[in-house]
Amino acid sequence: MTLEAATSVTYSSTRGCSTQKNLSFRDVVMQGLAHDRGLFVPDSIPTVTMDEIENMRGLSYADMAVAVISKFVKPDQVPADKLKDIVTRSCAAFRAEDVTPVKQVNGHHVLELFHGPTFAFKDVALQMLGNFFEYFLETGSNDGRLAILGATSGDTGSAAIYGLRGKKGVDCVILYPKGRVSEIQERQMTTVPDENIHCVAIDGTFDDCQDLVKLAFRDPTFRDEVHLGAVNSINWCRVLAQTTYYYWSYLRVTDIQKDTKIVNFSVPTGNFGDILAGYYSKRMGLPVGRLIVATNENDILHRFFTNGEYHRYDIQKTISPSMDICVSSNFERYLFHLAGDDSGVLNSWIQGFESNGKLTISGEKLEEAKSDFGSARADTTMTLATIKSYNDDHQYMLCPHSAVGVSAVHQLDLATNDTVCLATAHEAKFPAACSRAVDPLPEPPIELSQLYSLPTRSTECPNDLSVVQAFMRRRIQDRIANEDKKASNAAKDELKAMAVGAAVVAGVGALAMSFFRKRS
Repeated sequence: MTLEAATSVTYSSTRGCSTQKNLSFRDVVMQGLAHDRGLFVPDSIPTVTMDEIENMRGLSYADMAVAVISKFVKPDQVPADKLKDIVTRSCAAFRAEDVTPVKQVNGHHVLELFHGPTFAFKDVALQMLGNFFEYFLETGSNDGRLAILGATSGDTGSAAIYGLRGKKGVDCVILYPKGRVSEIQERQMTTVPDENIHCVAIDGTFDDCQDLVKLAFRDPTFRDEVHLGAVNSINWCRVLAQTTYYYWSYLRVTDIQKDTKIVNFSVPTGNFGDILAGYYSKRMGLPVGRLIVATNENDILHRFFTNGEYHRYDIQKTISPSMDICVSSNFERYLFHLAGDDSGVLNSWIQGFESNGKLTISGEKLEEAKSDFGSARADTTMTLATIKSYNDDHQYMLCPHSAVGVSAVHQLDLATNDTVCLATAHEAKFPAACSRAVDPLPEPPIELSQLYSLPTRSTECPNDLSVVQAFMRRRIQDRIANEDKKASNAAKDELKAMAVGAAVVAGVGALAMSFFRKRS
């Protein structure tokens, strides 16, 4: 066995700190964000051959996903049987046998990523991440404790909650912008009754929520005290898990289109994690053609890939709220690679952006970026028109985010049989937006319609790190105290049961002795 086959990929921070280099998969999953504020990237990118890809063709989604993930994660980090168990259990949470079915619509393909517990693409990664957390905690990480602090623009929160609810030793605190997620998205989070789940409505935008998470990780005392961890796509495991459906959809498209050599992907993009998984898949060797960054009015990424200007503007509230993001956290990973994997160059870019809200590239770097990604922007009018036309003409409903991705391929003349549009959420999660294009709407799934009758539980907080940290400390202490109380009560009940059992045994013994005396 070669060294490559025996050893897992290691990871280092984009920012280059010497203590944040060559970390293990276990360490980067549990740590989430690098201590120098950077993001972890693989020190090497494994390759796949076309023979290996063809060998995946007849596999189930779970077995194919194991084949892809095991390129990065070897038995020195997760034993092969345990990796298979983690991935298989994660896939079992989906309603579709194929996990992420691929359908042909209007001359192109649609990858349906909304068949998981929360009807959004993030279920694929967060079911896996929750199970990796559980395994690592059970096998010695963090003394068995983890406090997750996550930010959501709508879908990450519920997907994280459903992946972590009831997990032993895990507290999950999700920050979301008050009044800036859909009602169903909020109810998917706030109706979960598990004691380890805590939903916090922040008076601010998603970027404010995301900044609070980053600031918490920059506080080493707090970070170490609560054993802080991350579920946002800053966690490398999220990106790795999402590579699997690029392989799956490539195989399904080429099942149908035998002469197709490469497959294009259009991805509704906010925090850049979803499309970044496609980028890494392409670098591994998957035959990927164009990767299309599809944005709404919050188009910082479209502007970057058009003219090299990554300039921060105020967030506009749109009908696709999960993409209402001005600073894409995962984008730093791509910028690191664009900088030639040079932390010094990246740090100069980041420092300039943090000082004046502007990062600009030109010349060869801009051309390189354009060769890696195409882009398009769909505003609300275009998005609603796409939803309406696909429903009226093709009897296919799109959510507002998915419609942005579909609009993009039409703008770029890529609505062809070798193009896949990622459908990132079920339309029933956004009835207010979809009803502006389609009336009446299709009946929502029962799992979503019943949310309106369930009690909710959330806490409102100002956009203040100290308040959020105090809330987390209090909730963790309360949960630990409740667990200790339950454990104490359980021990008392066990002692009572033992005492009753002993009394019964003694009574039976006394009766037996009496019986034998009478017989004698």
